[in-house]
Amino acid sequence: MTHRRRFAASATALALLAATHVLVSEAARADGGGSPAAGQAATTAQVWVTTADGGKRLERGEDVAFDGGRQEIDLAVDASEREQQFTGAGASLTEASARLMAALPEGEREQLMHSLFSTDGEGIGLDYLRQPFGGSDFVAELPYYSYEDEKGSFSVDRDRKEILPLLRQALAVNPGIRVMGSPWSAPAWMKDGGALEGGSLKPENQEAYADYLVKAVEAYADAGVPVHDLTVQNEPLFETTYPSMGMSAAEQAEFLRVLDGKLTAAGLGTELFAYDHNWDKPEYPLEVLAKTGDIGRVQGAAFHCYGGEPEAQQQVRDAGGRVFFTECSGTDSDESANTFADSLKWQTENLVIRSMRSGSETVVLWNMALDENGGPHFGNCGTRCNGVVEIDGGSVTRNAEYYTLGHISRFVDRGAHRIGSTTQQPGGVEDVVFENPDGSRAAVVLNSAGSPRKFSVTEAGRSLAYELPAGAVATFTWPGAPTG
Repeated sequence: MTHRRRFAASATALALLAATHVLVSEAARADGGGSPAAGQAATTAQVWVTTADGGKRLERGEDVAFDGGRQEIDLAVDASEREQQFTGAGASLTEASARLMAALPEGEREQLMHSLFSTDGEGIGLDYLRQPFGGSDFVAELPYYSYEDEKGSFSVDRDRKEILPLLRQALAVNPGIRVMGSPWSAPAWMKDGGALEGGSLKPENQEAYADYLVKAVEAYADAGVPVHDLTVQNEPLFETTYPSMGMSAAEQAEFLRVLDGKLTAAGLGTELFAYDHNWDKPEYPLEVLAKTGDIGRVQGAAFHCYGGEPEAQQQVRDAGGRVFFTECSGTDSDESANTFADSLKWQTENLVIRSMRSGSETVVLWNMALDENGGPHFGNCGTRCNGVVEIDGGSVTRNAEYYTLGHISRFVDRGAHRIGSTTQQPGGVEDVVFENPDGSRAAVVLNSAGSPRKFSVTEAGRSLAYELPAGAVATFTWPGAPTG
């Protein structure tokens, strides 16, 4: 069965709950949410559930009709409130991920690619990939690399071995995939420290670095992988022992102006996003956007999850910029047996619901695949990092990350708009709702309380009632404003 187009084809939990009752608008209450009139069929929603224990994983449940009364916890949907569009969900085919995926037997690799990228059958339809331009902490082997380790010797040949073939395979499965390029460092010879690790771009090498990024975009396009979006430095406020580069907001704004000229001269429409770092420093992208407001291709800012709170993104959206969420790595819990439940809850709450309620158009995790040891990697994972899937030899395990992404990517089309909905705060029943271009709805709901919660979803005066176990996630889809 197809997924997103199915409507066209077919311990303090109580205290937290008491403090976080849903605030329902008077307009939403006015209708009363009663049962449909006699003889009229109620609109029916389809539902898919993933439970904290993993017993259900994107499992289709029984359909539920908008034919009940509102519950004490009511998620009131208002399609007249239209917010940001949805641009995509995915992760990164790092060199580490590509090495593991390329080594799978051909049949198993094809099955995995279909599962990740297909919009048919049981595929989750991932459609946004953020690709490191050059080496990152998740290379498959040392040494780290750039595309021009020696001045005048530009080449993406190392990416041609495994990364680019897998990207082309992904695009063959899902031609709608959108790609972002993100460099971890300029080539060492362009930097004041003369190394890929840390240091800053020499001011006199701004044009050389801009030329380098233009060449990278062109080389990827020539290899069959168009690059639609670009950031100019991964985590510009973090210099470390793997490829990295410091860049102040003022320096980034100045460089974006140089890069814009080079992209224009090359006839490239690649769009630019500032920052590409954590939620805790929104003043950085705000400064960059204020200084580049006359540059049309500077669209907004990209954020990561490793500091701050997702609501900080709203400042960029309020200033007129677009918001992309572009990186968060899964990690093991202190008790490994809790990793699935903890990851499912935290990621759905923070990266899907809170982030998208704060303006983000994307949900992009870090590595698409890692091995049973969280590698290959040469970075700073204090506890084991996790990919969307784990590959142990020829065995593939779908982690909680896979289902977190699947709960939105299977059901929300690019170009959908987030629409209004009431929600509870963390510790209650949380949600985000989208209207697809065909008018159908998709609501991602998380029960972040410590016990089961019964709630209703109400639109146009009609309500459905449902109960979710603690820590469970559900996606509800219905064809449009309920009638009956």
